Amino acid sequence: MATISIRPSNPADVELILGFIGKLAEYEKLSHEVVATPERLRRALFGGQRYAECVIAELDAAPVGFALFFHTFSTFLAQPGIYLEDLFVLPEARQNGVGKALLQHLAALAVERGCGRFEWAVLDWNEPAIRFYRSQGSRALEEWTVHRVSGEALPALAAGTPIPAPEPAPAAKPPAAPSASMSLPLGSSEPPAPANPPRADRPNQPSPPNHRQGKKR
Repeated sequence: MATISIRPSNPADVELILGFIGKLAEYEKLSHEVVATPERLRRALFGGQRYAECVIAELDAAPVGFALFFHTFSTFLAQPGIYLEDLFVLPEARQNGVGKALLQHLAALAVERGCGRFEWAVLDWNEPAIRFYRSQGSRALEEWTVHRVSGEALPALAAGTPIPAPEPAPAAKPPAAPSASMSLPLGSSEPPAPANPPRADRPNQPSPPNHRQGKKR
């Protein structure tokens, strides 16, 4: 059986981490958004003020994945949290439990550090990841929308001259429910149920991740 180990990253891992980030972006169809450089990543992870942390997953002593994370804070809990920015495992190393080991490692770190939450975002089309995360106990905060100011809008807001974002496109209307006058299927005595029945109201959920929805993404 292959041996999984997880270790903290060090400055010598910068090129390795950047390579994992590139492969993750390629999988998410977001390679065009990656502008990180080795030097910027080195300063962020290992400089005088560290903005994030990273761990490396190894399979039989070979690096096969990583997780990059940082601390958040919940005012409702008055506790820190851990936000998982990126998690990636090389395709050839999957099905060995590496992703699960990375999540468990960070969950244990959250408990050790007295965190009240461990959160991350996932692209809504990434069904395999969503199913995996649910199997590990996570739940989607579907009623929250995370907002972001970036690019030229950030210095504009800082200068007091915000650039209004375009209005989102209107959501597609659900198919209309069949009326009583519509023809019924052969042998049916009841009209078919609406294609999109309304959902019952859900109770309030905890506060959202501090900075993004669907990664950078």
